[in-house]
Amino acid sequence: MPDSVDNEASAAASNEGQPELRRRRDRRREEGDAWTGTMPIITPNDSDAPASTPAPLQSRSWAEAAAAADASAGAVADSGSGDASRVEPRGDIATAAAPASGAGSPAAARAGRAAAANAPISDFISSPGSFVREQKPRPVGGFRGMLYRLTGGAWNLGPSAKQREEDELARRISRQLQGSYNTAVLSLKGGIGKTSTTVGVGLTLAEFRGDPPCAIDANPDSGDLVERALGEGIYQKATPRTITDLLKNVDNVDSLTALARYMHHAGRLHLIAGEQDPEVSDSLTAEEYLRIRQLISGYYSVALTDCGTGVTHNAMSGILQSADNLIIAAGYAVSGAKRARSTLQWLASHGYEELARNAIVVITDKDEVSSRVDKDAIEEHLSGICRQLIAVPHDRGVADGDLVTLDVLRPDTRRAYKEIAAAIVDGYV
Repeated sequence: MPDSVDNEASAAASNEGQPELRRRRDRRREEGDAWTGTMPIITPNDSDAPASTPAPLQSRSWAEAAAAADASAGAVADSGSGDASRVEPRGDIATAAAPASGAGSPAAARAGRAAAANAPISDFISSPGSFVREQKPRPVGGFRGMLYRLTGGAWNLGPSAKQREEDELARRISRQLQGSYNTAVLSLKGGIGKTSTTVGVGLTLAEFRGDPPCAIDANPDSGDLVERALGEGIYQKATPRTITDLLKNVDNVDSLTALARYMHHAGRLHLIAGEQDPEVSDSLTAEEYLRIRQLISGYYSVALTDCGTGVTHNAMSGILQSADNLIIAAGYAVSGAKRARSTLQWLASHGYEELARNAIVVITDKDEVSSRVDKDAIEEHLSGICRQLIAVPHDRGVADGDLVTLDVLRPDTRRAYKEIAAAIVDGYV
C-alpha cells in the first residue's frame, strides 16, 4: 500500500495541472458554500412540513382511485350546510390513505388497498347522465314556439298543454309491440264513415309507428278501401291485385318481398285490395280470411280489417275470431246510434262479450247534421256500453267519398284519428 506521503505528492501533481479548478474549490471551502456540503434528509414526518397538507393518495389501480373519488364526494354531501372545505374523511378513505402517510402498519395498508380494489364502480361512470341537466322540450307553434325561434332558443317556455297532449298521443301510438295484432272496423249500416276511418287511422299509424301497418279490405260488396287510400285514378292504372289473387298463391308467399307483389302502398300504409268482381266478392270464407291473417301476422305488428256492412257475412266469424279489438262505426243520427248499439248487443250475445266491452265507437259527422240532432244525447246513448267513444268532426276531406289524405284534413279531424289510433294500441298492451 502506498504511504500518505506518496498520496499527497500525487494529489499535488494533479492540482498543478488544474490551478483554476483548485482555486475555486478552496474558495468554496473557505466561504462554506452549501452546494459542496451534504444534502439534508427530509422525512415524511418532518416537523417543518405544513400539518394541513395531506400526503397524496398513492393509488395502485383505477378502482382504488375511483373509490377514493366517490368517498370524497360522499363526505362532502354528508357535511350538510357546513363548511365544505372541512370534511372529515370516511373510514375507507382513511384506510386507503394510510400507506401514503406512513401512520398505519403494512397489514392495514394492504387491507385498505384490497377494500378499494373491490369497491363498486362509481356512479359517475355508471350514470354519466347525472352530470347533464335535462333539456326542456322545444315548443312548437303558438306564442311559445315564436318566442323560441325569435330568441334563438334563449327563451324556452317549454311546450304548451296542447302540445304536451299531442306528444302523449304520439307516444301511445308509437309504442313497441310484441307480436301481431288485428283491429276490425265494422258497422251495421253503410255510408257512415267505416272505410274513411280505416284509411285515416291507418295513415295515422303509418305516420307515427316505426313499423308500417297493413289494412285488409274484407268487404264482400266490392270494397273501395284502396281507392280511398290511393285515389281512383292511381288505383285504376295499377296492376289489379286483390285478396283473391293472394289466396291463389298464398302457399308460395314466403317473404315480405313476395307478399309485396299482391299489395298496394299509400306511403307507409300497406293495403290488400278487396275483390271487385261482384260474382266472387262474397266468396271469401272465414277459413280463407284466417289464412290471410296468419300470413300477415308474420310481417306486420298492426293490421286493420275493413269488414264491410253487417256481421253475418261468410268471413265475419274468422274476422271476429282473430280480432284483438273492434271499431264500431256510427253516425250522428238516431238510426246510426241505434245500429251501433245493436251491433254491440249482438256481439255480447254471440260469444264476443270481451270484444264488445273493449270496443271503440267512432261517430263520424259525415253529413253535417242539423242543429235539431242532439249530439250529446247520442254520445251518452253509446258511451256507457263501450271502452271509449270518439267523435270525428265534419270534414270535406272525408265526406266527399274520394281520396283520404292527412294533409288536407282539418286539425280536429287529424286529432280524432290520433285518438283512435292511440286507443287501438292501448288495447294491444
